[in-house]
Amino acid sequence: MTHWHQTTFRLPAFRRGFHLITDQVVARLPELARCDVGVLHLFIQHSSASLTLNENADPTVRQDFESHFNQAVPENAPYYRHTYEGPDDMPAHLKASLLGSSVSIPVGRGRLLLGTWQGIYLGEHRDHASGRQLVATLQGHITE
Repeated sequence: MTHWHQTTFRLPAFRRGFHLITDQVVARLPELARCDVGVLHLFIQHSSASLTLNENADPTVRQDFESHFNQAVPENAPYYRHTYEGPDDMPAHLKASLLGSSVSIPVGRGRLLLGTWQGIYLGEHRDHASGRQLVATLQGHITE
């Protein structure tokens, strides 16, 4: 029988950049260990931060992500009108839209079925953000 489990949790504040949060997500979902087959959907409840999947081994990948997105979506562009929360605000909204607010990951035999070198990234696009709220929805065959 298919079961649903949903929980909301807060990540601590991170500095601007891309951060691996896979272990923090798994730690908040003890039900995951009992899921034989299913899917985990993660959603971030913010419009200036993002979620994505990518390289989990070499930290220079995360640094390159930050460098690339800062070049592609610069601060202080003369055509930005939404500027009252600071120069990082509008670029943060654009970066969040480009990367997305959710990821879905298959689950099997009690673990996330990520690739060998994959991890869950939090894209923190603000200079002085507080912790971020995530909604985790697990659907699958969960043994009692």
